[in-house]
Amino acid sequence: MKKRNVAIIAHVDHGKTTLVDQILKSSGTFRENEDTSNITMDSNAIEKERGITILAKTTAINYNDYRINIVDTPGHADFGGEVERIMNMVDGALLVVDAYEGPMPQTRFVLKKALEAGVKPIVVINKVDKPSARCEKVVDEVLDLFIELGASDEQIDFKVVYASAINGTSSLDPDLSTQKPGFNPLLDLIISEIPAPSGSAEEPLQFQPALLDYNEYVGRIGVGRIHNGMIKVGQMVTCCRLDGTTKQFRVQKLFGFLGMKKIEVESAEAGDIVAVAGLADISVGETLCDTTHVLPLPPLRIDEPTLQMTFGTNTSPFAGRDQDTKFLTARQLEDRLQKELQKDISLRVLPNDAESWIVCGRGELHLSILIENLRREGYELQVSKPKVIIKEIDGVKMEPFEELEIECPEESVGSVIEQLGSRGAIMENMTNFNNQTRLTYTIPSRGLIGFTTDFMTLTKGYGIINHSFKEYRPYENINIGERKLGVLVSIDEGKTTAYALGSAEERGVMFVTPGVEVYEGMIVGEHSRENDLAVNVTKGKNLTNVRAAGSDHTVVLKRPRPITLEYALDYINEDELVEVTPHNLRLRKKTLNTEQRKKEDARRQK
Repeated sequence: MKKRNVAIIAHVDHGKTTLVDQILKSSGTFRENEDTSNITMDSNAIEKERGITILAKTTAINYNDYRINIVDTPGHADFGGEVERIMNMVDGALLVVDAYEGPMPQTRFVLKKALEAGVKPIVVINKVDKPSARCEKVVDEVLDLFIELGASDEQIDFKVVYASAINGTSSLDPDLSTQKPGFNPLLDLIISEIPAPSGSAEEPLQFQPALLDYNEYVGRIGVGRIHNGMIKVGQMVTCCRLDGTTKQFRVQKLFGFLGMKKIEVESAEAGDIVAVAGLADISVGETLCDTTHVLPLPPLRIDEPTLQMTFGTNTSPFAGRDQDTKFLTARQLEDRLQKELQKDISLRVLPNDAESWIVCGRGELHLSILIENLRREGYELQVSKPKVIIKEIDGVKMEPFEELEIECPEESVGSVIEQLGSRGAIMENMTNFNNQTRLTYTIPSRGLIGFTTDFMTLTKGYGIINHSFKEYRPYENINIGERKLGVLVSIDEGKTTAYALGSAEERGVMFVTPGVEVYEGMIVGEHSRENDLAVNVTKGKNLTNVRAAGSDHTVVLKRPRPITLEYALDYINEDELVEVTPHNLRLRKKTLNTEQRKKEDARRQK
């Protein structure tokens, strides 16, 4: 069977995964009586809830005597390293662009990776059914982006498909009336435009994993493309390690892809995208070769982490109280972090002390998804404020900088510009259209920590924010990203009362409701001033024969501020932690004792 290998690349939320889902449904890959109502490439619960792709997924369809392998890539900046590696597996890329938004920061990032890898692009203008769609203008913007990124003449001569993935229609014409159900125009273009995979089945074996999977039974699984030769179950192969050493092992299992299924196969040849099991510590970028012809391929680049946090066992007075807690100890947490390292190559875990570890990742989203997965599995832990990783290059301290693109209503532009100025951001560009302003900045990564929350407040939720890693620049010793306001900290353990919260509310904004269990050192609200304030939120009203017990119900409280995991990580300062349990998120001071904390603050101010 002839083969085509393509990746789907796009900015986050431009419709990659929906497009793949619809291609699967319309390609005839499923039986007529098979239920396709719940088909989706985003299989992880968090992916479904948030509507984002976290891990790249591989699938394949059969169409007109062709096997088309499709790799759905993540769109978020934190997972951009996968896009780069996937370009090594494919010969073409479908660049999906929103018919209204046009090219966005991640569009530029993923297209740059595709052009550098020399793959053939096809542009898919998606969401053409939007009333605000501006198809022809967006095609011009895409062409400008190709030219700006230095595309070759062949790459600039791209074909365009107009589609509505949500409705399952497509056409080669921007006119909406030509839209027809199915994606045959796109699939025909893939066959005619994308070159067949290079490599020969007659040559010695060369297979390079670009992605990792993990299975309890067979351990690590390397997913990649066979560049040359053939591979069979039971065959002895040589793995060329990244450090230059070699190791021989026997191929235990071989998996191919079709539709939503991973299917076991006995053999595969050059051009196939397969998953190989048999070597417990196989890594991305290594090469599997014939034992008689050891010819390693150039290693793949793996993005370095830019952010770090401390993960530790829960030391709060409420540790272990959550009914769904299954894992509490340092050993259990360490084992789980080591298991995550098996499939996430962008993650680093370094020992800190007996009860905590420094976990390094690509960004806040990357690490917050790991924390969310841990709490859903029944782990309790406490985490520190995210910090950027400062590198030393040629004796100079360097920090990561990001390209930031913002879209917000005109009335909130002034306050957004002011906020970014205080975070060390440099404005590169500013454009206006339809009462919206688009701002482009270069900003230190640490300036983005905690910014999303402020940004949503400043724009009343109407702003759009996107960023991607740009480069390392010399570190500037300025204070960026610390919260300006202090917090209200509980001085007692017990249940909160409406009476006590009513008094504390005059000092700021509360995070808790009446009847919530709190402990000394737990953060219960935000102070309206810059200093922290110890408050008693468990005090009840003294009952006398004059007052009735029921008068407590006359206290009218404001709605407390909701605390999500991302908000909590953004919000805390250096001397604070987030306590994470399966059902609770609590903000707390590192030092719980009020008197001890006062002494530490006094020492710091001297």
